[in-house]
Amino acid sequence: MPDLLEITPKGLFCAAGNFYIDPWRPVSHAVITHAHADHARPGSDRYLCAAPGMHVLRTRMGSQALIDTLKYNEHLSINGVDVSLHPAGHLLGSSQVRVSHRGTTWVVTGDYKLQNDSTCDCFESVPCDVFVTESTFGLPVYRWPAPETVAHEINTWWKANADSGRTSVLLAYALGKAQRLASLLDPSIGPIYGHGAVMKLVEAYRASGVRLPPINRIPPHSRKIGGGRGIVIAPPSAAATTWINRFGETSIAMVSGWMLLRGVRRRRGIPKGFILSDHVDYPDLMQAVQSSGAQRVLVTHGFTDIVARLLTEQGLNAEVLATRFVGETNPDDGVTDEDASDLQAINREPTDTDNKDAEDAQ
Repeated sequence: MPDLLEITPKGLFCAAGNFYIDPWRPVSHAVITHAHADHARPGSDRYLCAAPGMHVLRTRMGSQALIDTLKYNEHLSINGVDVSLHPAGHLLGSSQVRVSHRGTTWVVTGDYKLQNDSTCDCFESVPCDVFVTESTFGLPVYRWPAPETVAHEINTWWKANADSGRTSVLLAYALGKAQRLASLLDPSIGPIYGHGAVMKLVEAYRASGVRLPPINRIPPHSRKIGGGRGIVIAPPSAAATTWINRFGETSIAMVSGWMLLRGVRRRRGIPKGFILSDHVDYPDLMQAVQSSGAQRVLVTHGFTDIVARLLTEQGLNAEVLATRFVGETNPDDGVTDEDASDLQAINREPTDTDNKDAEDAQ
């Protein structure tokens, strides 16, 4: 009996329902887990997404795209296949796709996290027979600090810069991470500004009912905006352009799960890094797999071989699900000796040594 979902040249396909999940090429019917570019590609005839993510997907796909929506936990029959969308916690409107047919249930998580996030619905565990999980940070060394701790670190850094008259610049992905960051900032310190790419998606979040602090557009030909007390949220690509020079003296930091690795920060010349990810870390990945009750797990996007092996050692039927896109990758050309202590946990469970490495990275 063929699998309910299978990889084809266009992406993950449900033959029984005649639809795709996050297809790589244009198709007739695409079910979308979330609006990041490696999951939502333009050109399909029709899209289906969770209702909270409609404005964000519309912003990415354009005004002409045909987008249908489904409330979380609402069921839809597509050619006899039962489909429902459930919160993934990755960003606004992100979904796990539950597909059930002839007594077999699959759950495709897309990208997800278990940490609380005021800008999107929290992850909900969905029982299934087959669980498709990402593994972007699927090594035992990756364990995220509490968001409240990171928020305190960022606001303390911002205040110190403001007191010295330096504009703070936070580098973060324009969709999802930027809005989550804004929700963690303390506007009493100074004004918050957003790069144009960030503001376009801030508007989509506001249109969806997400409450964010005041975020200002950056005026043209500005210099030292906010008298040096402001903070600017911009995509990482902005750091390599002359655009950033308009703010006078700056203090720059990157916000990413990859900031846990000391070597990544140093080799990229990033003076400051904050550890905040919209992807699941290793302990929460294992918790999500266990909570699903699935005996078969397909691993995609990230450290696939390692995670599949670790799950197999736990008695599960785990294998790699090869995809065209690998997801958010380590922003570096490779691992050096400097990272060796951070990555030694690849072949075992975390120990006190790993905990010390994580503390050093902060």
